[in-house]
Amino acid sequence: MEAYLPTLIGTVAGMCSTASFLPQVWKSWREGDTGAISKRMYVVTVSAFSLWIAYGLLIWSLPIIIFNALSLVLSGSVLVMKLRNLRRRRRRTAGAEARP
Repeated sequence: MEAYLPTLIGTVAGMCSTASFLPQVWKSWREGDTGAISKRMYVVTVSAFSLWIAYGLLIWSLPIIIFNALSLVLSGSVLVMKLRNLRRRRRRTAGAEARP
């Protein structure tokens, strides 16, 4: 097996994994609606990417480090939007209950 093949496969896999988050980030940003997004799933995903980055650093694998860092930023932004929208919804609900 060629020495570059594992790095090439890791790079292509990383590009695909990272790109898979782009539609969700774009839709959440554009529409501002994260109601159908699972908060728990994104908490686990963000945690997993953080652990993959740590693993990549331990074995010094640039594809693992770079693409998991990019995926962490994208999935983390979806999680932040989800948490922000939950907070806004709670404030609206609390405000509506306080009205006579």
